[in-house]
Amino acid sequence: MIPLLARRFAGLIVTLVVVSLLIFAVMDLLPGDPASIMLGTSATPETLAALRHSLGLDQPLLLRYGQWLAGVFSGDLGNSLTYGVPVAGLIVERLAVTLPLALMAIVLSVAIALPLGVLAASRRGGVFDVIATLFSQISIAVPAFWVALLLIILFSTMLGLMPAGGFPGWNAGLTPALQALIMPAVALAMPQAGVLTRVARSAVLDTMHEDFARTAVAKGLSRGAVLWRHIVPNASIPILTMIGLQLTFLVAGAVLVENVFNLPGLGRLALQALSQRDIIVMQDVVLFFAGLVIVMNFIVDLSYLAIDPRMRKAA
Repeated sequence: MIPLLARRFAGLIVTLVVVSLLIFAVMDLLPGDPASIMLGTSATPETLAALRHSLGLDQPLLLRYGQWLAGVFSGDLGNSLTYGVPVAGLIVERLAVTLPLALMAIVLSVAIALPLGVLAASRRGGVFDVIATLFSQISIAVPAFWVALLLIILFSTMLGLMPAGGFPGWNAGLTPALQALIMPAVALAMPQAGVLTRVARSAVLDTMHEDFARTAVAKGLSRGAVLWRHIVPNASIPILTMIGLQLTFLVAGAVLVENVFNLPGLGRLALQALSQRDIIVMQDVVLFFAGLVIVMNFIVDLSYLAIDPRMRKAA
């Protein structure tokens, strides 16, 4: 197991380095000069040249990439061109909003999709199957930002039960903070719940036809015991894969929802950095998103080994 984990970890590091190089190269190719944006159109060429020199923008691409990568591995992500503060602090500050939002959304998604998908598979062609199919089709078809707007109209404008937007901060108390995140979490969770319902239903249906499931039924076990003790655990690998992918998508894909609800999260920070041509913040946030995807895939791979003895033997 140790050599396998070492190979997987080495592959993770190599992937991160390659992705970081691609991110840096793409950011460098984006149109617009950060120095011109910071100083405005009235700046003289001498002033622009001085600012570009102070920011290191006049250095060769590979040298700037090496300095940036060394800073990433040492924990120094540089300073924001717009805010003038360390980017690491900005990411941690905004992550305090985005991460709880993503966790709430994934909990809601799993709580809705897993029972619905399992029941739909166990009662194929029945009422639960029809409900699950309709729910998955509708929730996948409706964008998250549209669900967000509908929630604001219903629960904020019409009923006045929930705040329409903004985030009071965790210092204001747990209840106000969670109230500000409930509707964004629902808006993010609904499309993902539709996808996860389909995956859970398909995985359970495939597993129900395995020999061990028929053997368990032949031994006289109840239908519920066979379903929840044997079929669902053995169908968990594709479900876990989708949950891991969804968590990374919810963290990185919260840009629109955070802007609809005016939440000071990581997605909104990335959008603001893009509009302000703050390349330091942009490349650090994008690298964080990419690193999160890679690390989550690594964790999902390890969970396969913990769940399935056959994979441990093959490894």
